[in-house]
Amino acid sequence: MNVNDDTIKLLRECDAGVEMGIKSLDNVIDDVESDELRKILEKSRETHCKLKGSIAEKLGNYGDDGKEPAAMASFFAKVKSEVKLMSEHPDVSAAELIIDGCNMGIRSIYKYFNKYPAADAEIKRLVDDIVKEEEDLSVKLRKFL
Repeated sequence: MNVNDDTIKLLRECDAGVEMGIKSLDNVIDDVESDELRKILEKSRETHCKLKGSIAEKLGNYGDDGKEPAAMASFFAKVKSEVKLMSEHPDVSAAELIIDGCNMGIRSIYKYFNKYPAADAEIKRLVDDIVKEEEDLSVKLRKFL
């Protein structure tokens, strides 16, 4: 299969970003008090896992293993989550953390989208799907702030 470098590089960044999203959701789900918030987070985690599966399949088709999020970024995100969630208002803290993560994810994925303009159109549509999930989740969480 003939594939350009930009396609693989953009897919790897999608892989790392979606994995970071899953880890962030995992960091907060057990600490929230609201059943409604927990359901929103669990549904988003499901969607992130489906995206991750789609990304892994595409990477596998290209003979690539993907990319893990940077270890330090994962570590600091976990520590930040643990500290914020110790507050009196874990639902507010969880919503803030995830909204911040959504915004960071959108900025990051668009940076790579612009950096790798020759990526395959199918992968660019995948970026759109990721961004849509992040935007939708961010909007749903606003009422918990």
